Amino acid sequence: MDFRDHRLSDLAAQVRNRDLSARELTEAALERIEAVEPELNAFVVVDAERAMTTAAEVDNRLVAGEGVGPLAGIPLAVKDLEDAAGMPTRMGSRLSSTDPAEGDSVLVSRLRAAGCVVIGKTTTPEYGHKGATESGLTGVTRSPWNTDRTPGGSSGGSAAALASGMVPLATGSDGGGSIRIPSALCGLSGIKTTQGRVPNGGPTAPGSAHFSVKGPMTSRIADAAFALDVAVGPHPTDAQSLPRSGSPWYEAISMARLPSSVVWSPTMGFAEVDSEIASVVGAAVETLAEAGVEVIEMDEIWPVDPLEPWWNLWTAMRARSQGHLVNTPEWDLIDESMRFQINWGLKLSAVDIARSLDAIHDYNLQLDRAFEEAPLLLTPATAGQTPRVEQDGIINGEQTPGWVKFSYGFNLTRNPAASVNCGFTADGMPVGLQVIGRQLTDVSVLQAVHVFEDVFADPRRAEAV
Repeated sequence: MDFRDHRLSDLAAQVRNRDLSARELTEAALERIEAVEPELNAFVVVDAERAMTTAAEVDNRLVAGEGVGPLAGIPLAVKDLEDAAGMPTRMGSRLSSTDPAEGDSVLVSRLRAAGCVVIGKTTTPEYGHKGATESGLTGVTRSPWNTDRTPGGSSGGSAAALASGMVPLATGSDGGGSIRIPSALCGLSGIKTTQGRVPNGGPTAPGSAHFSVKGPMTSRIADAAFALDVAVGPHPTDAQSLPRSGSPWYEAISMARLPSSVVWSPTMGFAEVDSEIASVVGAAVETLAEAGVEVIEMDEIWPVDPLEPWWNLWTAMRARSQGHLVNTPEWDLIDESMRFQINWGLKLSAVDIARSLDAIHDYNLQLDRAFEEAPLLLTPATAGQTPRVEQDGIINGEQTPGWVKFSYGFNLTRNPAASVNCGFTADGMPVGLQVIGRQLTDVSVLQAVHVFEDVFADPRRAEAV
């Protein structure tokens, strides 16, 4: 079974109706992983025995007439920045413990309670600190579109597993683009929900404060909405979690229509964009206009790159978590680029942090002025082309860390933001269009992406493996 050919709701319904067993689904995932995984390195660990035991329990409950949840029997891969009971949480770090986690994260707990079968843990760069999935612990994770390229990061293992059909559902997290970047690079539809929709609660504070958003990752956005209906809602251990609101998001998907108008910002006012990426995304926006969407172009929404305040807050969190390792034997075991972030964070003052927090208000205010013109904002998902492994992305022939400039600002402002595949470069790599909504308008973003998937429909998919 290639899970790219199936929708979550259909698979779960077949399991509940006993037309397909949870054990058959789990065996299919394990067989696909065995066939594809060696080329991609998307998993840290696969626990086949535990997964088959869990699947059998789902089937036995069905035979007994018990409820099994809306995601009955769905194989689930968990990003290795969050806990899944019985498996170690390595966080892409050679300094991590090999002891198994005693419990699940809030997200994994909710997905498991809904009937999911946890298959294993997916790769991530060390503590999710960069946009390519490479670490001293797990090595290089590769794109199923081209194994010389990265699937992005930091949820690159999850994205590679989805784009190659190994699993139908995975978890991700997004503190600066870590769901949207790999979704764009792997041809998936992925959403960073409004911070607080999916709780970050648990026994320890979030590793990247309140920037990072956990959430389900899938090939198509309707599947993400189906899983989000299980995942969203308040939790007593997350003081900033949000209450559920409105009807189920998956139901709202069925009522999706083309938005009447959108704001289109090719550069947001600060970003240099690779000419081929700009051409592909610009053509997609023109396709929307031809379909009847009023496109309001705004060249300058953020005249100043939001990198500095985001970077200061991000690196302060890295310094808080790993700064005590400076000048210890463990320091050399940390990824060099993460050491740079830690050292930067250690030099910041309280005033630097306060000014960066003020910037959240300022950037959101500038953004909201754009939303006075239309309810959705469109930008490229990435400024550069897909990096080759162990390299940066390319903008007009030059490697640059600025290839991810369109993502982190929306972690700063907390807006719901998603990526949808809108075309391909000449060398066959997917290109993403980013869709951003006003505060709390997650459903509008989901609906727009769902419709855009049909408008941009392209039969190509990853065939490198």
